Order: sequence, then structure tokens, then C-alpha cells
Amino acid sequence: MAKFLSALLVSFFIAVIVAPLIIKLTKRLKFGQNILHYVESHTQKQGTPTMGGIIFIFSTIASSVIFFDASFHFALMCLALFFGFAVLGFLDDFIKIKCKRNLGLRPYQKIIGQVGLALIIAVYAYTNSMTEGIYLPFSDILIRLSWFMIPYTIIVILATSNSVNLTDGLDGLAGGVSAVYFIGFGILLSLFATSGLVTSDYALQLGNIIVVCGAMAGGLIGFLCFNSYKAKIFMGDTGSMAIGALVGAVGILSSYSLYIIILGVMYVVSSLSVIIQVLHYKRTKRRIFLMAPLHHHFEKKGCNESKIVTIYIIITTIIAIGCILINIIR
Repeated sequence: MAKFLSALLVSFFIAVIVAPLIIKLTKRLKFGQNILHYVESHTQKQGTPTMGGIIFIFSTIASSVIFFDASFHFALMCLALFFGFAVLGFLDDFIKIKCKRNLGLRPYQKIIGQVGLALIIAVYAYTNSMTEGIYLPFSDILIRLSWFMIPYTIIVILATSNSVNLTDGLDGLAGGVSAVYFIGFGILLSLFATSGLVTSDYALQLGNIIVVCGAMAGGLIGFLCFNSYKAKIFMGDTGSMAIGALVGAVGILSSYSLYIIILGVMYVVSSLSVIIQVLHYKRTKRRIFLMAPLHHHFEKKGCNESKIVTIYIIITTIIAIGCILINIIR
């Protein structure tokens, strides 16, 4: 836990130091966010600098490398996927800004890029004997997936990347929820690594993944100093796609991927609300929500943006604490 906290603090300070420079640079380059016309309440945010994900991407990688111990191959794979999705998100953001439109990469281009990157870590997980399955939450039961590990990993990575991307709709929402998520997941992995269920080699690998979780949380907290309402910079797809990829990668290589559904319940809510809205509208030509994802529905209902963000973070915090306590006492 000492390295987890150290990585968190160092990443936080790096993010706080780097952020003003990135904000100044994005303003100079006129990397402003284009606001969708149907989100009327956000029109005043038009032109706010985007691609701010660079802030915590840099701080996370830098802090992780500082505190890595021996046997950091798993953590390195997590960071590689994290960076790969960041590049993909950057291209998406850049096209939107360059062409002055809301559409960046086309859907099929995104999917090809996401599947290609996810396939790399999927094959890696399948060929490694330490990641042969997934643990059921709150139990010692390991389900071995064999060859199904490859499609399962791809599905998880795509789901997490796009779910975090959908959650990134309000100032501080995706960043706040994700900061709590990685703190909670890091603590869960600390308990798992010392549970006696894993080999010493796997425990070392998990130790470095825990460092990545701490660095990610610290970078996000530092970023929130500039991204919480009213945001001075947005993370953009550069940040949201990278966060989601790291959520998936950490879950897969720790064998704790099923905890993503529990700790990341607000990601799940964002995705489900969109899926339900689309399917229901295609069938009935009526909408269930005033607007999807769900946080925009609450906005349309008159809820304050900061209040929605606070509630999402509180729910994630309560669930994280609950998961940790259950794993301690079981």
C-alpha cells in the first residue's frame, strides 16, 4: 500500500504542475470543444480546451515507472493499452477540431482500432498461465476460460472504453467516478495479492498493477482540480477512451474483471441507459429518458450538474467501501 499511496501522490503533483501548461498550449492551438447543439445547457462550454486527458496520461505513466518493482510485465501491458487507446482518442479529438465537426473517427474506424489493440492484450492474457480465468466476486472460485479468454477480453475492453466515454458528459463526472474506482480497485487488489490465493510471481505482478491504479487515481484527482465545474479543460476522447481501456486491462490481468461491473456501476448505468433508449426508440419511436446517457436525463429534469456528479461519485464510493469490507471480513 505504501507504493500505491506514493504513486498516487506523485502522480497528483505531476498532474497539477503539468495541467496549466497543457491548458495554455491547447488554448494557443485553439483545441476547443465543439458542443452538440441538442445539449442546450452546455452551450456556454463551447470552445473550452479539450484533449486534457494528456495531463493524467502523462502523470500516470511517469509515476508508475518511478515506482515499478521487479516483474512489471502485466503493468507494462496495462500502460501500453492505456497509451494505445489514448492515441486513438487523440486522433478522434483532433479530427473533430481540425474539421470543426462533432464526428471524429467514423464508428467502424474506432471499432477496428479498439479491437486491434484489445486483441494484443487478449492474446497475451490467453498465453499467460497466471491469467487463465476470472475470480467470482467475493469468493475464491476461479472460472477457467481457456480459449474463450480472447473474445472475453476483447468484449471487456470495448465495453469499458466506450462506457467511460459515455460517462464523460459533465464537468468532473468521468474523472471523479474513475478516481474513486481506481482507489477502490487498488485496495481490492492489495487484499487479493496478500490472500494466499496467488503465487509469489503473480503477487509481484499484481503489486505493480496496484501501483498503476494509484498513479491513475492521483493523476485524475490532480486533473479534477481543473476539470470540476466549471471546467477549464475537458479530457476529451483522448482521456475517456484511455481510462476505459485501463479499467478493462487492469481487470483482465488481475483476474478481477467481474468487479468492473460492481465498482464501475455508474459506467454500466451510462451504457445501459443509451442501449435501452436506442432499442426502445427503434421499436416504438418513443423515448424512455429525456436524453441519454442518464446524467443528461437528470439535467433535463432540472438537476444541477455538480449535484449529479456528486451523487455519482458518492454511489461509487459507497460501493467501493462495501466491496472492500466484504473482502476483509469474508
